Amino acid sequence: MGVAVELPDVDRGALAAIARRAGEPVPARAEIVIVGGGVIGLSIAYQLARRGLTDVVVLERGYLAEGASGRNGGGVRQQWSTELNIRLMQQSVDLCRSFARELGVNVWFRQGGYLFLARTAAEVARLEKNIALQNGCGVPTRMLSPQEAQDVVPELDVTGVVGASYNPSDGILFPWPFLWGYAQQATRLGVRLFTHTAVTGIEAAAGGAGFTVHSERGRIQARRVVNAVGAWSPEIARMVGVTLPTWPIRHEICSSEPLKPFLRPMVSELTSGLYCSQSMRGEIVGGVSMPGEASTLSMGSRLAFVATYARRLVRLMPVLGDIKILRQWAGPYDCSPDGNPILGEPPGVPGFFLACGFVGHGFMMAPVVGQLYAEWLTGGPRHEIFDRCLLARFTDGGGARDKEDFNIG
Repeated sequence: MGVAVELPDVDRGALAAIARRAGEPVPARAEIVIVGGGVIGLSIAYQLARRGLTDVVVLERGYLAEGASGRNGGGVRQQWSTELNIRLMQQSVDLCRSFARELGVNVWFRQGGYLFLARTAAEVARLEKNIALQNGCGVPTRMLSPQEAQDVVPELDVTGVVGASYNPSDGILFPWPFLWGYAQQATRLGVRLFTHTAVTGIEAAAGGAGFTVHSERGRIQARRVVNAVGAWSPEIARMVGVTLPTWPIRHEICSSEPLKPFLRPMVSELTSGLYCSQSMRGEIVGGVSMPGEASTLSMGSRLAFVATYARRLVRLMPVLGDIKILRQWAGPYDCSPDGNPILGEPPGVPGFFLACGFVGHGFMMAPVVGQLYAEWLTGGPRHEIFDRCLLARFTDGGGARDKEDFNIG
């Protein structure tokens, strides 16, 4: 986030070893092949390995943090509109809190909270409904008046704000060491991770007897395959005859020059989709929803975005009117029709597991999803999320669940 960043806790030797492996041939066989070396795939790989299943190969077509996992704001929140997501994110926050101790990498996780601002009565009603559900799950979210929101962030201009929700236990972390931490610990435990290794085809054997995964560095006979490539998941799914109803949307973000620390929570505006936080180095990191976005995998940056973001941000916090933007980038949201992920095995392809459709929140859900997937794939209990988030819910109603309507920030 910003310019030069020192990451003293990351084992550069371990990361260099991963990079060198990109020139080696892939193994002929593996119990599980995970396609996608983003935070979802690496979280699953690490959790499998720490449970003793180390015959795992991860194939990443680019470099680590190339995709959405390295292109987000690092927010981790428990403010959701469905009970299942609230409870999942409570577990995810707990895992983030213990990440540095467990994996030996400082991800700069700090719980400064999330502050959502409402500008209409309908948005206030929505927040109040969600707060009741969150409080019932033990999340300490509370409704604030505009003046109380300004007490949390004195720099806010609350003109036009009619209410806010605030949970002080939500947090933010630094995405890159989070991803690298999973990668280095998974490989230390025996997982084989290949970067710059694209998957070119997958053949499913008859009767669910496994898969042949073709890559640029050879083929692998695998008993099971996990599709964890985010916005590129439809391409991988088509290789085994599965059609996914997901689509990619470009989401842009930017980072300012470092400022003296003043902003503890992530601040998000429901009306515009604006969000911003301050990094540990002092940069203001944020983005805003751009109306009329067409489906695209393009990750180019645009002047229209930074102009829209600047107008919204300065309206909300006039004190930021003179800051300089140092870096601007984009990443792909992996969108699903109901705003919830697609997990489990698709009909007719046993042993092929999906981990896609997280919209912009795969990063914050990765710790708990990786843990739950690993428990299931190593013979443990199958969590209800895998029945509630089946692909079949879009075709035959199987696993139908509430629509998640709180998918910003």
